[in-house]
Amino acid sequence: LQKGVGAVIVTLGEKGALLHTAGRSDHVGAINAGPVVETTGAGDAFNGGLAVALAREVEPLQAVRFACAVAGISVTRPGTAPSMPTLQEVEALLAKR
Repeated sequence: LQKGVGAVIVTLGEKGALLHTAGRSDHVGAINAGPVVETTGAGDAFNGGLAVALAREVEPLQAVRFACAVAGISVTRPGTAPSMPTLQEVEALLAKR
């Protein structure tokens, strides 16, 4: 943040993620979508989910929440690319919370 970036996001695995902005830090808890099958690709799922949310102009804190939901679903499935959820699956999970 001291170098001029607007935000820093730190992923915490099963504990969710932190969003740091100027003067504020927020913890977003992991979103449990079911039993964990495989964690390979969870970070990629988080990053992809974050990119999608930000491209859709979602506010940063909600974008991190969206990314946590994507990662939460991805770990309930085997594999990497096949474990990526659809937008509808993510929205349905978030609607339950």
